[in-house]
Amino acid sequence: MRLVQPSIDKKSPCVLIADDTLIAKTRSKKIEMVHYQYSGNEHDVIAGIGLVNLLWHNLTTVESIPIDYRIYDKDSDGKTKNTHFSEMLALAKKRGIIPEAVVMDAWYSSLDNLKSIRSHGWVWVTTLRKNRIVNHNKQLNKLDISEEGTSIHLRGYG
Repeated sequence: MRLVQPSIDKKSPCVLIADDTLIAKTRSKKIEMVHYQYSGNEHDVIAGIGLVNLLWHNLTTVESIPIDYRIYDKDSDGKTKNTHFSEMLALAKKRGIIPEAVVMDAWYSSLDNLKSIRSHGWVWVTTLRKNRIVNHNKQLNKLDISEEGTSIHLRGYG
């Protein structure tokens, strides 16, 4: 953050974007932190180094700046991707970043993560898996959603 801090205008409207990536190391025999993980690009499990990234995205200038990342290596630190995600959000708040929303893919849409975001006073934007239970114990994929959108109540969240 120290390197990019001069580029971040904390008064500008922004969102925080969380995502993970896998640096493929399919030809590597013995490199620390290389584990077999699912790759969205390959649509398969491959050898690689996992990174969890947090970007600050300015909504006015439409520029994105990486403000935090974590190497996902559960064997060395015992932390899950979700733990890293939660810690990065807490650190962003401590650094004075106040996003309009936290944007992430479905991987980070667990109830614990959504509640963590809410505890910071922030809102979130994500996709929910089709089997999530909403409105009166219905699966999301069985819910009729109007063209204008439909308010839902996510079980365990509200």
